[in-house]
Amino acid sequence: MDLGLKDRVYVVTGATRGLGRASAEALLAEGAKVLITGREEKTVADAVAELGEGAAGVAADNADPGTPARLIAEARARFGGFDGILISVGGPAPGFAADNTDEEWAAAFDTVFLGAVRLARAAAETLTEGGVIGFVLSGSVHEPIPGLTISNGLRPGLAGFAKSLSNDLGPRGIRVVGLLPSRIDTDRVRSLDALSGDADAARAANELTIPLRRYGTPEEFGNTAAFLLSPAASYLTGLMLPVDGGARSGF
Repeated sequence: MDLGLKDRVYVVTGATRGLGRASAEALLAEGAKVLITGREEKTVADAVAELGEGAAGVAADNADPGTPARLIAEARARFGGFDGILISVGGPAPGFAADNTDEEWAAAFDTVFLGAVRLARAAAETLTEGGVIGFVLSGSVHEPIPGLTISNGLRPGLAGFAKSLSNDLGPRGIRVVGLLPSRIDTDRVRSLDALSGDADAARAANELTIPLRRYGTPEEFGNTAAFLLSPAASYLTGLMLPVDGGARSGF
């Protein structure tokens, strides 16, 4: 199936590793041009070298109000266009309700929530018909995850913003989509398993709650993201798609 991604230009934030990296790889494999971001110059440069032809990178912090305009301008300068953005950030600090400090909440709000809102608004201002804005969110949008209270608080609100934005931008032919990963085999998820004191036992217990009885791979997530961002998904907007092996209890 041709996804129609050849020579389309995307910005993918937080793409030096994890889900953002897997999404960038899938887009590039389909012929897209991708500008990736990360916080550190060296990790961005290393990732761009590994991603190869069609990739470029910028060190940027999603919490910086100047980041959105800079990234869009850079994508246009490097590749001559801008067709969409996938907004991915590292997960906020873990903890139960009594554990997280005001500082942790504020830092997460700036990066996970407000930074994402700014990026989406900036993209919306410049995208034309056929453009797309994607959010990497979490299964916590629908079901709170024990020990991830900040994520449980912020992700559903961001999904609500994304849904509202999809209604606003639909008449212009611009789509807005969200991806809701659960247990994907990334460094982040492995570190969360390790918090239990026995990472292997935690993983085994979690896999028993997943109908497919395994964690997803980053490649599986990336392929899903590439499809949703592509012209092949041109009639999909406003949806929050679980990428979780069936783990969500509802339907």
